[in-house]
Amino acid sequence: MVKSGDWVDYGFGMGQPDVFDTALAARRDALSSVKVRACLSVKPRAVLEEDPEGRAFGMLNWHFGGYDRRMHDKGRTNYIPMNFGEAPDNYRRFIERVDVACLKVCPRDANGFYNFGGAGTYHGAMMAKAAIRVVEVSNAMPYCHGSDNGIHESEVDYVIEGDHAPITEVSNPPVSEIDRRIATMIAAEIEDGSCLQIGIGAMPNAVCSMLKEAGVKDLGIHTEMMVDGMVDLFEAGLVTGARKAVDPGKSVYTFALGSQKQYQLINNNPDILCRQVDYTNLPHIIMQNPRTVSINNTMHMDLQGQAASESAGHRHISGTGGQLQFVRGAYAAPEGKSFMCFSSTYTRNGKAESRIVLELTPGNVVTTPRTDIMYVATEYGLINLKGLSVAERALALIGIAHPDVREGLERAAREKGLIPRWFR
Repeated sequence: MVKSGDWVDYGFGMGQPDVFDTALAARRDALSSVKVRACLSVKPRAVLEEDPEGRAFGMLNWHFGGYDRRMHDKGRTNYIPMNFGEAPDNYRRFIERVDVACLKVCPRDANGFYNFGGAGTYHGAMMAKAAIRVVEVSNAMPYCHGSDNGIHESEVDYVIEGDHAPITEVSNPPVSEIDRRIATMIAAEIEDGSCLQIGIGAMPNAVCSMLKEAGVKDLGIHTEMMVDGMVDLFEAGLVTGARKAVDPGKSVYTFALGSQKQYQLINNNPDILCRQVDYTNLPHIIMQNPRTVSINNTMHMDLQGQAASESAGHRHISGTGGQLQFVRGAYAAPEGKSFMCFSSTYTRNGKAESRIVLELTPGNVVTTPRTDIMYVATEYGLINLKGLSVAERALALIGIAHPDVREGLERAAREKGLIPRWFR
C-alpha cells in the first residue's frame, strides 16, 4: 500500500504500530522519499533503524521523546512546531496528505469500535484525513473509556494482527532532595478541590507525593498526560473530581505513559476518560474547572521570565506540547494557578550551570512567554511574576537563583538596563 513519495502516519506514543513498522522497513530497497509522521516514540522505529542513511524513509515528529531526540541528532527526524491542543485542527485544516495511516488499537469491541487505548490525542482527526486507514490489533493495549477514543470498523480499510507485546513502560527519573524541596513549596499552594495538570518528570511527580502526605481532598484531574504520581493520588482516595465543572466525578487525560501499574488503573475504568487533545488542552475548556493547577518543568528562564522548555540552543529536545495552553487555561480559571519549576542549576561538562540566565542561548525556543508566567519555583524559593515590572521580575528571579550566581546576574542586569540605576 505504501508507495515512494507517500506520507505515512504512525500516530502517538503507545499507539504507534510495530508489526506494520517492521514490514514497511523491510521494503527499504524498493522505496524512496517516504515521510513518516509520528509523535513521542516510546521505542525504536524500524523504518529508521533499518535505513540509517535515510535513503528510503525520513521522520517528521510533533514532539520528541528520548529516542526521537537521538534520531534528530543523527539527522533522521525533524520537528513540527505546534501547540498540542491544536493537533486535530492541524489535520483537519492544514495537513494536506495522509496517504496511509496505521495505529495500534485494542481488539474490536461489542459495538464495532477499535479503541485507541491510552493514546487518544489526535488519532480521530488523523484517521479521518487518511486515504488508507489501517489498524494493528493488540491484546496488550489498555481499553480506555472516552466518547471520542476509537474508530468504528466501518471507517477502517484494513485490520492486521499485532504482536501483542506488553506496552512499553516509561519510568521517571528518581526524585531528588531538590525535587522534594520544590514540590513541598508548590504543594502548600494547592487547595482542596483543585483540578490538576501534571507534566512529565521527577519534579512534577514529586508534587503528587507531597499532596498525598498533605491529605488535600477532592482533587480533580484534567490533564494532558496521565502520570504515575497521579496513580498514587487515586489509590489514596484523594481524587474524586467532585468539584469539577467539566466532567464532574471523572478524571480526564489525552495520553498515558508510565508503568504497568498505571496501565492497569486506566484499563476499562469508566471513571478515567481518555479524550482527544483538543478537548483536554484548549484553554477555553481548561479554564472552566475552578482552582485549576498547572505544574510543568522548564530548562532555562531568562531574567524577564521567558521559559525555554524545548530546546538547548539549536538542538531540539522535546516540544511545545501542552505547556503554554495549560499555563493560559490555569490562569483564566477561577482561583487558578500555574507553576513553572526547575532546579537552579544543571551540570554540563562537569560544571554547574545556572538555569536562570540574563538572556537565553542563541537559537533557544521560548515555549512560554514572559507575559504568561505566574509562579516560578526553584529549591531557593517560590515567586509570582504576575504584575511585576521587568526590574522586579529580574530581582525576584535572581533571588531564587543559585547563591553563587546572584551577584553576577544582578550586575549584568543593571549593565543591560533591565534594572534601572534608581531601582532598589
